[in-house]
Amino acid sequence: MSFQQGLSGLNTTSKSLEVIGNNIANANTFGAKGSRAEFSDMYAAALNGAGTNNIGIGVSLAAVSQQFTQGSITATENPMDLALNGGGFFQLSDTSGSTVYSRNGQFKVDQNGFIVNNASMKLMGYMADNNGVIQPGAAVPLRLPTAGIEPNVTSEVNLEFNLDKSEGITPAATPLIDFDDPSTYAEATEATVYDAAGQPVTVSYYFQKTADDTWNVFARANGTSCAGTDADPQPVTTLTFSADGSTFTSSNDTLDIPTTVDADGVSTLAIPGVELDFTGSTQYGAAFGVTNLDQDGYSAGSLSGITFDSSGVVMARYTNGQTKPAGQLQLANFRNPQGLQPLGGNGWRTTYASGDPLVGTPSSGSFGALQAGALEESNVDLTGELVSMITAQRNYQANAQTIKTMDQVMQTLVNLR
Repeated sequence: MSFQQGLSGLNTTSKSLEVIGNNIANANTFGAKGSRAEFSDMYAAALNGAGTNNIGIGVSLAAVSQQFTQGSITATENPMDLALNGGGFFQLSDTSGSTVYSRNGQFKVDQNGFIVNNASMKLMGYMADNNGVIQPGAAVPLRLPTAGIEPNVTSEVNLEFNLDKSEGITPAATPLIDFDDPSTYAEATEATVYDAAGQPVTVSYYFQKTADDTWNVFARANGTSCAGTDADPQPVTTLTFSADGSTFTSSNDTLDIPTTVDADGVSTLAIPGVELDFTGSTQYGAAFGVTNLDQDGYSAGSLSGITFDSSGVVMARYTNGQTKPAGQLQLANFRNPQGLQPLGGNGWRTTYASGDPLVGTPSSGSFGALQAGALEESNVDLTGELVSMITAQRNYQANAQTIKTMDQVMQTLVNLR
């Protein structure tokens, strides 16, 4: 009987060493999870009764359980590397269309625009429509948009500034202003707007003080006056400030930009009805300064890259400086992750023991946050594994010694006369 006990000890300890060896081999595998050999003792069952002095007949390997604890997060500065800090698995579609689950976030973009891992499995999630609105539903392979972003005509210009209250009044003249003569106006600034074709138009704004707390604002687009004629420019609006310079009223809140010809001889389209918003502008006894100047138009652009936020939204970045959601990752989690079947290649598959996947997006519910430009390291404790290896080695030697001792006992019995 002792032969069987010692042999079972050798077999199970050998399996334990294999598990430890596999853990050590994957200490540097991103997204890998360490395993643990779990053992159970064995007893011979007596028929129709139970003994009080039963001696065990050995040990068996009950299970090899993977430990789904969080691994350390390492920054890589590669925007396509993704790490999950918390619960959940990436969902991947293999070449047969089956779903594989992984914690390894080393992704790339293939020649067809799909986000894939090193085994060409496609990352799953929700796609966005042409307006950048995420479309929840069944997860599909995420694919980057191939089309560029269409231009957007400017409809609003926000201009915030301070005009110097101590500035002198410009004497009346005909014409009211000479854009080439700085003595006919006090200050000037400019901004670029865009027509319906996405062509840039440089609009210059000129500020002329005509009376105490009263300013004319002139505008010129690519050298063409936006009000009146080039020979007789007219103000596009008049600003009247309160005595303390903190508030103002405007005589006109829209700007009609005419058809122009830029410096390269290219004709631009007219941009009618541009809303002028001077909110926050003041007239204090301080030097002229522009504190905010923006507009809502932009030119056409093509895809230049992507980024991921903590909620898994894939942001497409375009050459015109615009960004737009292209999709969102869908994660999966399980009531019993240890029931997943390991497939190799940092992947698992569902089984009856794991249960069906519970899906959601990063940073929602029980799902962890997504960190771009980082990877999750293996959760293997290398020091602990080396100590366990020493212990397993001693156990193996001890079991071998029980077999050797039993052999000597049997030899003694055989030699009896």
